[in-house]
Amino acid sequence: MQIYLLETQTGKNVPALILKAERQDMPLKKDGWNFTWRNLYKDRNAVFYKLVLEETPNMVEGLIMISLLNEEMVYLNNIELAPHNIGNGKRYDYIAGCLIAYGCMHAHEQGKGNYHGYACFDSKTELIAHYRDKYGAEQTIGQRMYYSPNTGLKLVKKYLKLDLKK
Repeated sequence: MQIYLLETQTGKNVPALILKAERQDMPLKKDGWNFTWRNLYKDRNAVFYKLVLEETPNMVEGLIMISLLNEEMVYLNNIELAPHNIGNGKRYDYIAGCLIAYGCMHAHEQGKGNYHGYACFDSKTELIAHYRDKYGAEQTIGQRMYYSPNTGLKLVKKYLKLDLKK
């Protein structure tokens, strides 16, 4: 899927892609990543997607792991940005938004019954306000959060430039 990231130093939109990720795409913790993606990749009930720039398709800018809870609700297991895309000196912006929107799009495609369009996840405590304020997530119990179908559609339109039907 073609998307655009914001190059923070120039303010230019840079063409990027969200593609299905394979084992060899999984980054290593020793390279500054927080999750052990190669171990996560062993979960056969999940799918993995990578976000890469069109011009550097072998360099992962961000990853998302998605599964289906009870065969009906989309769960965003893990989302992580490459270390060089975190903080004030980050190279590219919109990575998290694009990956979350992609998960929400997945929820509209894969969610079933009363869970159609809902994407849930567990947040780190310190990120709850960030997900709520920046991306419109709602908190349920404890650290469990979700994107409603309407919020998900807004994110898909904003970050993926797609207009999905309800």
